[in-house]
Amino acid sequence: MQSEEIAERIWLAIAQGRLAPGARLKEEELAESFEVGRARIRAVLLQLSREGLVDIVPNRGAQVAAPDVQEARDVFFLRATVEVRIAEQLSGNLDHSGAAALRDIIQRERTAIAEGRLADVIRLSGLFHQKLAELNGSSVLQNILRDLISRSSLITAVYRDSGYFNCGPDEHAAIVDALMRGDKEEALHLVTAHIEHLRADLNLSTEQQPSRNLRDIFEL
Repeated sequence: MQSEEIAERIWLAIAQGRLAPGARLKEEELAESFEVGRARIRAVLLQLSREGLVDIVPNRGAQVAAPDVQEARDVFFLRATVEVRIAEQLSGNLDHSGAAALRDIIQRERTAIAEGRLADVIRLSGLFHQKLAELNGSSVLQNILRDLISRSSLITAVYRDSGYFNCGPDEHAAIVDALMRGDKEEALHLVTAHIEHLRADLNLSTEQQPSRNLRDIFEL
């Protein structure tokens, strides 16, 4: 099995709630589950740690990152602040090329939703927001938002209130339309409402259930 597929399956197990925050990711069990060597598993876990999905603790190994409820609230508060600033600066300044790139991501989101590819839906949602920051041209805002999106993607995966996630390609499309029209007031309203929608879809009051044995989770 290729590293990309292993990473995808671990990502999906977290997104679907089968791996809870703080769950140990033992190299030996994962290697047996995926029938690959431990070196490949180690490389996959390092990749997932760079994405903020996994923490690698000295002398303890890897575990699913465990953002707490307060961190989740803080991350979405900061996202709203940063993304409103990005939209404010982009309003009326988004060209056709940039809009086309955003709409391509939106179409890929719709396809992923239709095909039930949950991990891709979450990732494409983040990509849309990252693209807005890139088109804005501020490296400061882009770097801040990249970190916030990485954190909020994990938070969304582990605190989502249902088995279905839809960041809202329709909401994304409406934001692009308002930016293209130069309707700053509407764009800021849509961005604020959109981030609140993402936060409201999280269950920040329920403790996550313990994970099952890794071999059971990744039974092939």
